[in-house]
Amino acid sequence: MSGGARYEGFVPGRHLIDAYGNGGFRFADMSHRGSILALPSGVRAWEVTAPAQFTTGAFEAVFAEAQPPEVLLIGCGAEIAALPERIRWRFKEARIRIDVMQTGAAARTYNIMLAENRSVGAALIAVA
Repeated sequence: MSGGARYEGFVPGRHLIDAYGNGGFRFADMSHRGSILALPSGVRAWEVTAPAQFTTGAFEAVFAEAQPPEVLLIGCGAEIAALPERIRWRFKEARIRIDVMQTGAAARTYNIMLAENRSVGAALIAVA
């Protein structure tokens, strides 16, 4: 990731993902190294680096949204991973549909759904 402003922590608003790879993401003319949560309130750094770190706590920012997304796309990195059942149930209780896929597919799908003005969020693990 090079060029643009350096991203630290949180950027309010809904932003398309301009690029992904090299261990991070580009959005809103900024770059971020590491994983991100792109939610209706804004894009924030996400400390998850591998699907093994998926816990209900890892997704707490999603559940804490004033207006949570109707759909959360979960980008697991280079490979698709199963989401533990307790986490699937937590999303079901919160009435948030989830779709688990590779990070690249999740970023592309997020951009399409965002362009359609859909209620969408993305939890994206950075890929090399």
